[in-house]
Parts: sequence; C-alpha cells; structure tokens
Amino acid sequence: MRYFSSILFVALLLSLTTGWTQSIPSPKEHFGFNIGDDYKLATYTQTEAYFKKIAAASDRVKLVDIGLTEEGRHQYMLIVSSPENIKKLDRYKEISQKLARAENLTDEQAHALADEGKAVVWIDGGLHATETVGTHQLIETIYQLVSRKDPETMRILDKDVILLTHANPDGQEIVTNWYMREPTPEKRLLDNLPRLYQKYAGHDNNRDFFMLNMKETQNIGRQLFVEWIPQIMYNHHQRGPAGSVLAGPPYRDPFNYVFDPMMITGIDALGAAMINRLNGENKPGFTRLGGSVFSTWYNGGLRTTTHFHNMIGLLTEIIGDPTPEDVPLVPKRLIPNGNTPFPVTPQKWHFKQSIDYSLSLNYAVLDYAARQSDQLLYNIYRMGKNSIERGSKDYWALSPKRIDAIEEAFKNDPKKATPPTNAALAQYGMIPRGGGMPVKYYDTIMKAPVLRDPRGFIIPQNQPDFATAVKFINALIRTGIQVQQATADFSVAGKKYPAGSFVVKTDQSFRPHVLDMFEPQDHPNDFQYPGGPPVRPYDAAGWTLAYLMNVKFDRILDGFDGPFRKLPYGELQSPEGHITGTPTAGYLLSAKSNNSFIAVNDLLASGIDVYRMPNGMGGKSTVESGVFFVPASAKAKGLLDKSAKEFGLEITGLAKRPTTSLAKVSPMRIALWDTYGGSMPSGWIRWMMEQYHFPMKIIYPGDIDAGDLRKKYDLIVFVSRAIPPVGGKEEDVFSALSREPKPENTPAEYQPRLGKITATKSIPSLKAFLEAGGTVVTIGSSTNLAYHLGLPVKNALTEMTASGQDKPLPNEKYYIPGSVLRVNLDSTQHATWGMANQTDVYFDASPVFKIAPDAIARGLVKPLAWFDSPKPLRSGWAWGQAYLQDGVAAFVAPVGSGKLYAFGPEITFRAQAHGTFKLLFNQLYMVGTGSQTDSDHAAGE
Repeated sequence: MRYFSSILFVALLLSLTTGWTQSIPSPKEHFGFNIGDDYKLATYTQTEAYFKKIAAASDRVKLVDIGLTEEGRHQYMLIVSSPENIKKLDRYKEISQKLARAENLTDEQAHALADEGKAVVWIDGGLHATETVGTHQLIETIYQLVSRKDPETMRILDKDVILLTHANPDGQEIVTNWYMREPTPEKRLLDNLPRLYQKYAGHDNNRDFFMLNMKETQNIGRQLFVEWIPQIMYNHHQRGPAGSVLAGPPYRDPFNYVFDPMMITGIDALGAAMINRLNGENKPGFTRLGGSVFSTWYNGGLRTTTHFHNMIGLLTEIIGDPTPEDVPLVPKRLIPNGNTPFPVTPQKWHFKQSIDYSLSLNYAVLDYAARQSDQLLYNIYRMGKNSIERGSKDYWALSPKRIDAIEEAFKNDPKKATPPTNAALAQYGMIPRGGGMPVKYYDTIMKAPVLRDPRGFIIPQNQPDFATAVKFINALIRTGIQVQQATADFSVAGKKYPAGSFVVKTDQSFRPHVLDMFEPQDHPNDFQYPGGPPVRPYDAAGWTLAYLMNVKFDRILDGFDGPFRKLPYGELQSPEGHITGTPTAGYLLSAKSNNSFIAVNDLLASGIDVYRMPNGMGGKSTVESGVFFVPASAKAKGLLDKSAKEFGLEITGLAKRPTTSLAKVSPMRIALWDTYGGSMPSGWIRWMMEQYHFPMKIIYPGDIDAGDLRKKYDLIVFVSRAIPPVGGKEEDVFSALSREPKPENTPAEYQPRLGKITATKSIPSLKAFLEAGGTVVTIGSSTNLAYHLGLPVKNALTEMTASGQDKPLPNEKYYIPGSVLRVNLDSTQHATWGMANQTDVYFDASPVFKIAPDAIARGLVKPLAWFDSPKPLRSGWAWGQAYLQDGVAAFVAPVGSGKLYAFGPEITFRAQAHGTFKLLFNQLYMVGTGSQTDSDHAAGE
C-alpha cells in the first residue's frame, strides 16, 4: 500500500512539474505591462530574463547564446518550432546548409531534402535601438508563438524553424534606461540620446555586414551565413515615410545586377503575402516600390547582404514610439496607387498599433513559409545551383556599361543599316520587326571573350600587405564564402604563385557575394527625369571591398585548378609571420603593412626605441621610404617574436645598422573629436585606434573651446561633420547637434559633451593650437577648417555664374555619391609612406581642392593626393567625373609651427578602407630628423 501511494505521489509530482514547465508567462506577468502599452519600454536585462523563462517553460523553444556583444552582454537567439522539430534541429540545419550551398546535389536529391526539411525563417529586432518597435515586436512574437494553439500557429510550428534573434542587446539597455529615466510618463521622449546605441558604430551597425567588424555583426553573420543559412530573413526597422504606416517589399529599382532573378521575385511573393494580410485585417498604410527610398542595390546591411546569398531578405520600416504620435497629413499619399493601394488617413497613433502590425507581418511571412516550405527550400538550392553553373562556364553579366557599349557599337558602325526605312530587310532578321538593333551588336559585346565574368580570383601570398589580405579573406569566410588555399607553388595562365596563396572561385552558390566583393559596382545613371536631378542611392553606390582594402589579386577568366585545399566553411585564417635574416643590429618592419603599426605601438609602449627611414634603403635589400627600424635588444626581440606570429608580420633582421638617415619615432598625445549623441565616423576611428593600439583621448567641443590645447595634446583628429562651413548656418548643417538638450535637462555625466564647433570660439582655439606646433588631421567635410584658417585653397568643384561669381556645380552636372575612385600619390612623402603611387579611396560627395601653383612653389600647401584622370571611377557612380581632373584630394599645410592635414576622401570609412588607413596612421607619430647616434641606440635597451 505504501509502495502504491509512493507511485501516486511521484505521478502527481511529475504532473504538477510538467504543468508548471508548460505555463508560459505572459509579458504582463513578467514586465508588469503589456507589450505596446504607451510610455512603457523593457530593458535588455528584463528581456534576457524573459527569454530564459520562456525557454525553461516551453518545449517549443531552444535558447541559443550566439556570442558576447561589444559591451560584454550575452546575445541570444531563440529557435522556435514544434517540440518534435526541436528534437531534430541538427538535421534541419544540415538540410538548410546542403540546399543553400547546392554542392554535389542532383535536382532529385534537392527535392527530397526540400520535402524532408523545414523552412528556416529569421526574424530579428532591435538592430537600431531607438527604433523601439523592433525589439518589442520580437518579445510579443515569441510569446504568441509559444503560447498559441490555433491551427495557423500549429501549422507554422510544424513546417517552420524560426530564428528569433536580438540584434543589439546593448542598445536596448541604453535606450530604455534613457527613455524610462523620466518619472512622468507623458514627458518621456526618445530624443537626445547622449551616446551611440552601439558602442562604436551606432546606426552604422547596419552597414557592417560584409565586413563584420563588430562582435554583434559577427555573431549574427555566423548564424546567417555559416550555421543556418535561412531561406527567408526579416529585418524590422523604423520609420515609414511620412503619411504612411510602413514601407516594405517589394523595393524600388535599381537592384544589383549580380542577383539571381528568383531572389527578386521571391521578395515580390513575400511582399504580396505581407500586404494582403494587412489589407485583409483592415490595416492600411503599407507602401512599397517607388513609395519609399529603399532598394536592393547596396551590400552591407543586415537585410541586403543576405540578398547576395540567395536569401529572400525582407525589410519593413514602420512608424510608432512608446510616446503616442500623429500620422501626419500628406495629401499625395491619400491617393491609392500601385505604391500604396490602401492609404492610411491622418490619426493619433499608439505603440500597440505598431506591435499589432508587426505581429501580423511576422505571421504573414511565417504562414507563407509554412505553406511553401518545400518550394522555398528547393528554390534556394536552385539559385545556388544557378550560381555554380554560371561560375563553371563562360558567362557575360548584363550591366549599364555593357548596354552603353552595345549602343556605342551600333552608333559607330559606318555600315549599319538605316532603320526602319528598309522594311524588306526586317523579314531576314537584319532589322528587327518593331524597331531595335540587329543582334550582331549584342554579340559584339556579350560574346567578347575578354568581357566574360571571371572563373575565380587568386590572392597571392607574396603581396606587400598579406596580413590585410587575410583580413579580407576572413571577411569572405565570415559571410559563408568557400575559400581555397594553395598547399604548394602553382601556376595559372603563365604566372607563378607561392604556396599559401588564397583562391576564391566563382562556381559556388554565393557567387553574387563573391563578385560583389571583387568586381566594381556599375550603378546606373538614375535621374528623376532626363536632365533632372539624380536619385540618391539608398546608401553607397560602390564599395568593392578588395579595392578599399588594397588587396592584390588576379582575375582569372578561364577555368583553372591546382594544389588547392578547400577550407572548412567558417574557419578563420591567420597569416604566418616570420623574422628572417640575422638581427644582430636590428629589425626592419615594412611601412606597407598596416599591422606594423600595431607592433610599433607595442614597442613604444614598452619604452623601446623605434625609427623610420625617410629615404628607405638601397642596395640589394631595397626597401620603401618610411620603413621602421628597431635596434636590436633582448626586449625588442621578445616583443617582435610575438608580433610576427600574432599579426602575421614579415620582419627582416639586419646584421649591420642602416647607414641611411634615421628619424626617431615618438608617440603622440592624440585627441579624437566626438560630440553629444556620438559621431559614427568618430566611433569607427575609436575602434580602429583600439585595434591598432594607438592610445588616444576623446574630446568634445567644450574641451576645444576651453583653450590651452597644446599643453594637453600633440594631434587632434576631426572626422566628417565636425567642422562647419565658413559662413554657413551651423544649426542647419549639424541638425543633430542643434537638437541637443539644454544643460539643465541633461544628466551631469553627459553635460561636458554638449556644444558644437563654432567659428567664433572653437576655430581661434584650433588656430592657436596649430601655431604652437600642434597637428590637426581633418577628414571629409571637416577639411572646412582650411577655409576658416584662410589657407590658399579653393573648392575645385565650382562654375562661374554670369556675374562672375563661383558657385558649386549643380547635381545635374556633377554628382558622386559613395563610390570608389582612384587617386595619385607621392609615396616618398611622410604622410603617404608605405603606399603605392596610386590608391583607391572611398569618395562620398567629398571635398576636392584647387591650389594655386605659387602656393605650392612657396611651400604654403603641399598636395598629397590628386586626380590625374578624367575617369577616376573604379566602382559605383560618378556623374560628371571629368570635373575631378587635376583636383587635389588631400594636402598638408603649415600653420605657424604646426601642420594641418586635409583628406577629402573618407580615408577610414566604416573601418573598411584599410587601403588608406596609413593616411591617418602615418600622422600619429612624432618623427624626428637626423641620423641615429650611439646614445640613441643605448636608450633603446
């Protein structure tokens, strides 16, 4: 009897325990409010705890820690599916990988896997933390999926594997604490956040997805491109165009020409499902196509990078804040059309409405995936297979420059028929019916052997900065690209390559991304109407990463093979460094290698002497101007042994001291400008400084206005949008700054960040700093400082009016959004040491200067980089680029005892432009003059 009672007790206990584990806590029970309640936001600390509760309570959930954030928080992904599917996640992940990579599969095998697999759908939230709908819809969606038992939800759980991912934990904590600090709910506002909501990149965290510099983007990238490779990814953002509720798919042209067309039409299909769901639920205000600015041209965003991996990448931009707002009256948006079939009328808008819309959109996507799971799985295979086939044979891609070439061939053909007067020839195919050109002009261009797409790319191991080339390779590997490495020396097309060289072939499923990283982007001439103003690209027009990183590679047009080892997907590479020669006298570190600066900074921090050789070194061991020399010592040897291995440096040991001139290197007291709210370009440089071990201090406008800068700093760096134009309305140019709060409304810890650079107070302080021997480096629009100081330079991009006045060229004549251009350099100058005589720069409507010849002759200004061609465009869009010829892109000018460096291009752009990092790094040391002495050498011990 006692035994029987014990069994009953255990059974009852198990029943109670099971019941508890399946009791799903609602958001109201956990947070104390419903998701979408006005004036209420959840912190990440609260959200993380809720995720863990949900995972513990539901057998529909697996909680996955995908890595740490830049501020050290855990970043979570919740995998949601049926309990049966949760038990088989490894198998469904394997199927998703196999179909996405499309390697060694027949169509029959792919269909079988598609039938067995589950559609994998990614939904994220919170990437841009001030866009609070994203994080909170994620919380509500998780709750609904794990608690509901209606037929639609059960079908979704049965057919889908859902990856619900928090994209920016740090940002949610920052933004929520800022909003909720106000005790009176009605006074709560998201405005005037005092710092970036991602430690370094802020809003640019959504511009890091082909580079993957940040920890959060690395975490996300691994799940998207290496681990799960979902068929659909849905990226939630804010905000929709004024007068609408949200913007969503499909998107406006242009789309990138490397895409598989099935990806574009896949977006169309999902977009139809999403807008139909909202319309059926009487939720108006969805705009698409030309109703918004969003396109599918750009690579680098969380959504857009997936497009280059054959994923159906979705973006919605919705209105809504915890503080109620108004849908404004925009009369033109009240007319139904193809962009906005169901307009929204002006009204008061509450946070809950945006949450409800987002939930409907998520369910539309998940229901489509459940109903079409086998098709989605097969289609990603088919797109991958198409890429493999295109990369395995001669293939010619269409693009605007090819179309222009066809038209030019027709125009310049003296033997062309005169259409359409001789109608009789049309029946023989010589003149197409209905107009057009004879097909031979297409064949002239689109079958020309030299115009084929490449079969692959070879990155030689013996290039000047192989360590940076490896960083480029790792960017590819992080995005799921198949990379191979030579295990022995080999030859292709008559050229020899050493072992260790990398090979990236285009016969792989993610071929669109491979091409986009190596090949130039050819953005169309996109104008509102013929002769009218240009339509600004959504982000950059050109970004070819191999160009920006100055990676040396060969573009191979024919099929090739060799002693190549396929690297495992996702396996990052490390360059092998060595110390060669006999370092009895010292060591040489190449000025061409960016990583040399890390080693030098570590040496200087340890008190070891370092020199530069302004004239290089001749003889059999010819080395470039600016090479670093480190006298031999036991301490130096220990550090350099470590640096060679860790940073992939090829360090040369010298048996004899150099006889050429040596200039001693000393660290500088470096200041980097920033502002209240945080500057993204400054944040990127801050991250770079940390990566390359440059010590620096962040300063704000108030620090500059306080004066006595020379007592504290040797060099100050100003990124774009720091220095206002001469005579400009500063509040117009720096709108974010003009909205900063009053000191009395700002927490004490952030008050020192308030203020802005002004012509009346800041510029005189900077001038005094320069005249006292300080150095200022300006980048982009902050080269305005040259005009404030009255230097003999002018804007090169102007035209003369009828009254004889200069005015900026209008966009109809000259327009260059973010693109890659080529400039010339004098690599013997200190500022350009370690660089070739030509380099690619990132140019975004950047300043270009005209310098009077006598100013150069008198040493008042020295050009550092200039355009010597009427066609400097390398990648992107450059309308009217001929205006750039002979313009100066960068210069240095003495100001009193100091120096002003002005770099018009974005030389540190998003920490991607490794090829021009040295234009900053070279300026960050004090470099003496004269020859090394014995006392110098002794000090190095």
